[in-house]
Amino acid sequence: MNNDTNISFLERVRSALHLIEDAILVGLLLLMIGMSVIQIFLRNLFESGISWSDILVRVLVLWVGLVGAMVASRQNNHITIDILNRYLPTRIKVLAGFITELFTALICSVMAYYSLVFVQMEFSDGGNVFAQVPSWLCVAIIPFAFTVIALR
Repeated sequence: MNNDTNISFLERVRSALHLIEDAILVGLLLLMIGMSVIQIFLRNLFESGISWSDILVRVLVLWVGLVGAMVASRQNNHITIDILNRYLPTRIKVLAGFITELFTALICSVMAYYSLVFVQMEFSDGGNVFAQVPSWLCVAIIPFAFTVIALR
């Protein structure tokens, strides 16, 4: 009975984390679209705009892309080249899938490490990107996303 309770609890935590991840993705996308629309209206109607809006939208594109990649890896919906998969026998498909996933995890781990080094360099530089937002915070999603993808 206790084991079922733990599994149920872990499944609820996992579902909650997935829901949070989806909500963050939707929120970032809506913010990106909203900022772009506001900027268009301000420029066309009032011949002005928010000075840092374009930079924010660029940062949001990075965040939406990487959070989207995290969601795609969770759903096993990422980009694959499966031409060999069609012609391989079932046993070899399993082995090829394992090797591919292991290689992907290795590459994502290397990317996570070097992007963490990049974030640390940005932190030590202490620069701001826009509206007093530090540059390291804008790129902090990179090591986080690659770590999550590597673990999945």
